[in-house]
Amino acid sequence: MLNRQLIYLCCLFFLAACSSPPTADIPPTEVSVTTNVSANVTAVNTSGADNAMTFSVTIESPDTGCDSYADWWEVVDLDGNLRYRRILAHSHVDEQPFTRSGGPVTVAPNEQVLVRAHMNTGGYGQAMLGTIQDGFQNTNDYEGFASEIETIDPQPANCAF
Repeated sequence: MLNRQLIYLCCLFFLAACSSPPTADIPPTEVSVTTNVSANVTAVNTSGADNAMTFSVTIESPDTGCDSYADWWEVVDLDGNLRYRRILAHSHVDEQPFTRSGGPVTVAPNEQVLVRAHMNTGGYGQAMLGTIQDGFQNTNDYEGFASEIETIDPQPANCAF
């Protein structure tokens, strides 16, 4: 009988030693979640002469200040060449959506180009594809297109506000 009790106590001790500590003693793990935000082109209008066009681009972006804002819009040909980049020098927290013009952009009236905006914290968002002659439409077909030009000049120097 004594051996049976001793074995029983040894088993209890062994199980207690091998078991996990109570979860109440383990501090909670903090998880950091990063949300990707993007700047979306919602309208493109053009004016000017052949091969010297002015683009007026309307952008909607979740700007919060210099920490997260739309920092440029650009015109890219379908070979992936940057035709024009309009640097945005400040955030547009209280002005959404907003329109900024730029040029001259060298593009033929019937040449298809992609117009997209860039967020300093999230990259490119919704783009528009089209021609000066026929207008521009939203597109999702060019996600990740010509991503290597994101790092070429011109680049924003800083954010004013």
